Amino acid sequence: MESDLEKREAAVESAPAGSTNSSEEVEINESGHKQELQRNFSFFSILSTGIVVGNTWAALGGSLAVALYNGGPAGVIYEFIAVCFFYWFVAASIAELASAIPSSGGVYHWASVVAGKHGRIVGFFAGYWNFFAWLFASASISAIVGNQTVSMYLVYHPEVEPHPWQVFIAYEIACVLACCFVLFQNRLLPFLNRIGLMLILGGVFVTIVVCVAMTKQRAPREVVWSRFTDGTGYGNNGFVFLMGMLNGAYAIGTPDCISHLAEEIPRPASNLPKAIAAQMAVGFVTGLIYLIAIFYSISDLDTALQSSKAFPLVGIYQQATGSAGGAFGLTFIIFLPMCCCLIGCFITNGRTLWTLARDDATPCSGYLGKISPRWQNPFNATVVCGVLTSLLGIIYVGSTTAFNAIVGSFVLLSTISYLGAILPHLLSGRKNVTPGPFWMGKLGFFVNGVSVLYIMASVVIFSFPFVKPVAASNMNYVCVIVGGLTIITSAWWLVHGRKTYIGPVGHTSAKIHKYPSFYKL
Repeated sequence: MESDLEKREAAVESAPAGSTNSSEEVEINESGHKQELQRNFSFFSILSTGIVVGNTWAALGGSLAVALYNGGPAGVIYEFIAVCFFYWFVAASIAELASAIPSSGGVYHWASVVAGKHGRIVGFFAGYWNFFAWLFASASISAIVGNQTVSMYLVYHPEVEPHPWQVFIAYEIACVLACCFVLFQNRLLPFLNRIGLMLILGGVFVTIVVCVAMTKQRAPREVVWSRFTDGTGYGNNGFVFLMGMLNGAYAIGTPDCISHLAEEIPRPASNLPKAIAAQMAVGFVTGLIYLIAIFYSISDLDTALQSSKAFPLVGIYQQATGSAGGAFGLTFIIFLPMCCCLIGCFITNGRTLWTLARDDATPCSGYLGKISPRWQNPFNATVVCGVLTSLLGIIYVGSTTAFNAIVGSFVLLSTISYLGAILPHLLSGRKNVTPGPFWMGKLGFFVNGVSVLYIMASVVIFSFPFVKPVAASNMNYVCVIVGGLTIITSAWWLVHGRKTYIGPVGHTSAKIHKYPSFYKL
């Protein structure tokens, strides 16, 4: 009797990528799977999605209060430039793999292919790390939207004392609305992301102009460009600088997001690398200009950060504009792109879980791996992601420290998942994939090598406590979170994956990747 693996390989071998199996009228796409999703996204739509989900300048604004501990304004600017430099190498490595293997599985599928005979286990772990990363990204953006909502209310009601349950309510409302939009408005998602692109570009332009025009007392040049302040207690400016790169990584570190829509766009092998490059370029330019404009607008940083009880950026805006109306308006401008970003996170998260499920890597894979014929999307997987994100919000009420520790592991989980694809690609001599339209050739060894070294170094540095002296309330629990999730994934591998998990069949550039021992680990 044929095994599931043999049946899948037979289906793939019967037709080239992007063609139709004449016996069953089943289209096999570039990833080697049956084409189930409609290709609703144009190149401009997918480009917009990448910029909206990246949402760099708004993410920088949302984490500004924390970032300033690592060097002050000057430190934040130079740390952002440094982390963008290294993420260009990571993004190029990801773009190359997305071009060679345009699959909605993204990191999960790439790791499975490039790791050769070890691909089954490497892909399994890389896929779960990537899924958890996007789950926590959804929770993190939901929390930012919740805090922004409460802060906008507090602008005109400064006498009200904010409580975590208020943010929790706003969190849950934002989470439910965003998830429902993804579930029931699949055809409008490309249009929404184009609107989101205009909000992001228009929002950063308006914010910069308002801050420059309305600021009466600007910060001295040395504060913005040369005065490095250590608010962490480490006493080593070099180490503080390296730790501060985490904040920039949070804002710029999502180059894989649009790869999970590879099966919903035309010509993904050529369009994905272009969109990733545009996402990184727009993110760097808008983020850098935004930081410079904001920091020149602050005359008293400590007062600005302490004036808003829920979302410190509101206090900065209020000092920059000199009015409650100006602070409310600028916060609303950053609030709208964040809402679009949250919708984008659910798009990515749902498709990440769906691709794992369709290869039988998850519990209830038959349920989670289905595409809804009515809504034309991974409906069940997206619902589960929405429920999990909502449940994470409950932690916020009990302990904001615990919640921040969980969602703060997003950067490490995402970069570790990238490592699961890039490192085997490098160690295998870059020979396990058929090159796509974007291929770096011999230069790829250098680019992949820099990416691997950066990720390895950042995983260690970003695991250190944020400040000294260390206490339970300020401890960095990210290594505990990542380690715990890895242990859970290991247990699931032993129970299910080692025996019954098949893994994806690599299928790129109209050629089949064959690994005789791929499924024998």
